[in-house]
Amino acid sequence: MFTGIVTEIGNILAIEDKGDRHITISCAMDPAKIAIGASIACSGVCLTVVDKGGVAGEGWFAVDVSGETVKRTAPEQWTVGAPLNLEPALKLGDELGGHIVTGHVDAVGEVVKVTQVGASWQYIVAAPKELAPFIAPKGSITVDGVSLTVNEVADQTDGACHFMLNIIPHTAEVTTLGTLVAGRKVNLEIDVLARYLKRMQSLAIQG
Repeated sequence: MFTGIVTEIGNILAIEDKGDRHITISCAMDPAKIAIGASIACSGVCLTVVDKGGVAGEGWFAVDVSGETVKRTAPEQWTVGAPLNLEPALKLGDELGGHIVTGHVDAVGEVVKVTQVGASWQYIVAAPKELAPFIAPKGSITVDGVSLTVNEVADQTDGACHFMLNIIPHTAEVTTLGTLVAGRKVNLEIDVLARYLKRMQSLAIQG
């Protein structure tokens, strides 16, 4: 379980084909405090640590990424040198600073437009029609592992939707969101509460 509050940006150091993709990722975390088998969200994708090394400030960890995971997530993130938003799994007693995030990507969206507004940035992101019913103004959504608030939603004629986000300078600086441009693919995870509310609504209609 995660909160969508990114702790640092890592980079993919190496990718090996071992049936699945064996990926080594740089981190500033102390490897001595990373357990083998621990979960770390990498740009919104929950992955399991299978190896680690280095020292605090110059550490690394390795994960295995299946072909299914690669197929269902933003393709740009699975390349050597790609930056990743990192968040270790919650521990009992940790502050829930964002919202409840599972680390399971629901769909890939696409950045439609980026506009600077004052010191902040306004992003328009396209979401596929299967996610549109779960995205609402002032609701939460996770974009590349970052917990964000939806400002506006514009439904499209094909059933999909465009939603607007406001990214403050701090968020742009400490996550990969500051590097996004129009046309970039992003990992989307809907709010788990919206998922259950939609299910309850469908059962009520059937009843």
